[in-house]
Amino acid sequence: MIETDHLSFHYEEEPILQDVTLTIKTGEFIAIFGPNGGGKTTFLKLLMGFLKPTQGSIRTDVDRPEMGYVPQLASFDKQFPISALEVVMMGALSYPVSQAKKMARTALERVGLAGKEKMAFGSLSGGQAQRALIARAIVSHPKILFLDEPTANIDPEAQQLIDQLLTELKGKMTIIMVTHNLPSVIKKVDRLLCVQRQITPFSPEGLCEHFALGLYHPPLMRSP
Repeated sequence: MIETDHLSFHYEEEPILQDVTLTIKTGEFIAIFGPNGGGKTTFLKLLMGFLKPTQGSIRTDVDRPEMGYVPQLASFDKQFPISALEVVMMGALSYPVSQAKKMARTALERVGLAGKEKMAFGSLSGGQAQRALIARAIVSHPKILFLDEPTANIDPEAQQLIDQLLTELKGKMTIIMVTHNLPSVIKKVDRLLCVQRQITPFSPEGLCEHFALGLYHPPLMRSP
């Protein structure tokens, strides 16, 4: 579904990613992790086409309208005067309004926010707001779902609901998620990508348990 070939990206003169060659298959659930500043969000934006490579190339079989994106909650303006339903409808702009409303209500129900349609987005709790953004991303049934730390800084109940939803979506779409919470995803994902300027792939079984504690060290594999 996605292929990168010797992909590199620089911010001005600062190298962020170097010589990344990998393939992401249709239906995979992939977790992206690594230290702060390692290039995780940059890699996600490159895959979505929000940034262009400095060198190398990215090929994808999916058009932009077929992608769903859940940004970090802190990047979304909660002061903007808009309802939860209207936020979700933003993900269905290509549909007639009446159909988009119906789709948005279904998506809100799916993320556990039935009855919250008229609430101002800014009045939602952190966990509720994050679930509304997930509803916006999945409302049009995308082929690829990109998530940037969807469970960061939210309450445990909301995290559990999001984890359950991602488990339900696994296999129905390709999921690519940046996360710092490896223990919650390690048993769900098909593959993990450690981003530290370069990208190293791992199977869930092969990952060193220290990584779950944020200790990114060589060697990266479990001891035999």
